[in-house]
Amino acid sequence: MVRRTTRTPRRILVLDVGGSHVKIAFSGQRTEIKVPTGPRTTPERMMRGVLGQIRDRPFDAATVGYPGFVVHGRIAREPAHLGSGWIGYDFQRRLGRPTRVVNDAAMQAMGSYRGGRMLYLGLGTGLGSAMIADGRLLPMELAHLPYKKEREYEEYVGEAALERLGRRKWQREVYAVVDLLYRALEPDYVTLGGGNTRKLKELPPYCQRGDNRDAIVGGARIWEFPVDESAPALRARRSATRPN
Repeated sequence: MVRRTTRTPRRILVLDVGGSHVKIAFSGQRTEIKVPTGPRTTPERMMRGVLGQIRDRPFDAATVGYPGFVVHGRIAREPAHLGSGWIGYDFQRRLGRPTRVVNDAAMQAMGSYRGGRMLYLGLGTGLGSAMIADGRLLPMELAHLPYKKEREYEEYVGEAALERLGRRKWQREVYAVVDLLYRALEPDYVTLGGGNTRKLKELPPYCQRGDNRDAIVGGARIWEFPVDESAPALRARRSATRPN
């Protein structure tokens, strides 16, 4: 259990776990390392790859961005696009440093937040989602809500949908889903992140495009705030600037 922190660690290891690879980075550095993942990747297998890459590289704390349901800093559901064994896995023991686990979309949301009410949607292997309302981080699980034709949102905007529908139809579905969620949740703006966002030619006027570094920035930013494991949310830093 991570205790309430009174100061921000100086060097933070950030692991952004995805269905095809895990990105490894350190706070304050722009370089990233990628280790492949896949449907059979267990947390221990992933960590062996991670530790092999960061051998002899010091860090004070770590953040793990997990592609699934996280409750109060603990993985509560096995991932949809990886292997099993994630529930109960002790990343802190394996890394030997204070470690916080957070939903990967929530971590990216923290890195792209500019104030007010922001809805974050991550277009990658699946659909990541989170909202930050006036500085309060609210992780969400919109991907597996029913959408249409007995399919979930993720089945229309995720990687498999892109391959099934083709880029043009997939893009139309993305615009439709983003507009529906924007009208339903009423954020001030929407941030679209994830690797497949670059396949969108244009964005609606209420959207901003996420940056590839948002997850790393968010993973480090989490350590700027004390965390009570019993609390339902983290406090996200409000920036002085907001998108027009």
